[in-house]
Amino acid sequence: MLLAGETSGDAHAAAVVTEIQQIQPDILFTGMGGHEMKKAGVQIFFDSALIAVMGLFEVLKHWGDIKRAMRLIKQELETSRPDLLILIDYPEFNLKMAKHAKSLGIKVLFYISPKVWASRPKRIHKIGQAIDHMAVIFKFETEIYRKANIPVTFVGNPLVDKVNTSNQVELIHQRLQQNKNGRIIGLFPGSRKSEISRLIPVMLETAALMLKQDSNLNFVIPVASNLNIEEIQHQCNAAKINVTLTQDNLYDVIHSCDAIVSCSGTVTLEIGLLNIPVCVVYKLSSLSYLIIRRIITIKQISLINIIAREPVVVELLQDAANAESISNELFKLLDDTQYRQQVFQGLQKVKNNMGPGEGSKRMAELAMSFIIKPKTSSQLESPE
Repeated sequence: MLLAGETSGDAHAAAVVTEIQQIQPDILFTGMGGHEMKKAGVQIFFDSALIAVMGLFEVLKHWGDIKRAMRLIKQELETSRPDLLILIDYPEFNLKMAKHAKSLGIKVLFYISPKVWASRPKRIHKIGQAIDHMAVIFKFETEIYRKANIPVTFVGNPLVDKVNTSNQVELIHQRLQQNKNGRIIGLFPGSRKSEISRLIPVMLETAALMLKQDSNLNFVIPVASNLNIEEIQHQCNAAKINVTLTQDNLYDVIHSCDAIVSCSGTVTLEIGLLNIPVCVVYKLSSLSYLIIRRIITIKQISLINIIAREPVVVELLQDAANAESISNELFKLLDDTQYRQQVFQGLQKVKNNMGPGEGSKRMAELAMSFIIKPKTSSQLESPE
């Protein structure tokens, strides 16, 4: 059984399932997830789009759906007794499910570590009690778990292999460049409905402001498969901004952009791996933000800056995420050659710190070691 609570986790889980099928085709998969897991052959018993929210009050609004998901998963665990439970990110929810699985004697493998290096570091001991093994995707996380005496394997980051353009990239670039001589700006508001509601308005306002300075600019919004593209189109029409909405290959869309303003999250790493300059933004409810800022122990929130261990891209949070500030940063990324080159150099550091490829394959091998005869230490050795 695999449990993924949001779009990025759904994609990572699907990649692992595909790799496991290469090792042992007759494995049966069930779980909570979305379109990608279902396409990979997982029997989905709960759609994760219903609970893909972030922030204290956003969670409270969807508490009914979250409780329903927990009840259903516990029932499924008790009924089906899977040989292995794989939890993908989504830590607060998934650790509760881990405890229940452990109480039933089910082995628990957690994939993509809770960010104990960013907030509430003491919870690592509770994590250790709830799981059998932690699979991490950032090399620096390994030492954190070893110090806490929790079994850990650095499997490598799955994005290193995944982030590649298709043979349609040039065609998509031409389609997105409606003003043929104009540069393309990506507006990436995220995949959660709460993110969309907070970030789309300011991104559209940014587009309007930038068009006053350069009327040839092209704007594109990639729309995640779990979102209603017609609702987003309605918002664009209401703002009277000509924006191309697309559900084409995300990496082709990223590669087609000259600069991007993006919601904080996994997508920023995907943008970084494709070497596109980006400005990172995020907004929560005021109270959620105040609470979260009290418990976060790091100065930078974007994964690009965290992995590089230095500020590479600008982060604009809460009130700082306004049209004027975003517009200024995007024009700087577009027009300041020296600054743009500095960002490129920082993105290269991120690539170097993400390890080699085959992360999903190594994760699949680790998972299979729990349900078939153990691999040798050399087979599970972390990549350099």
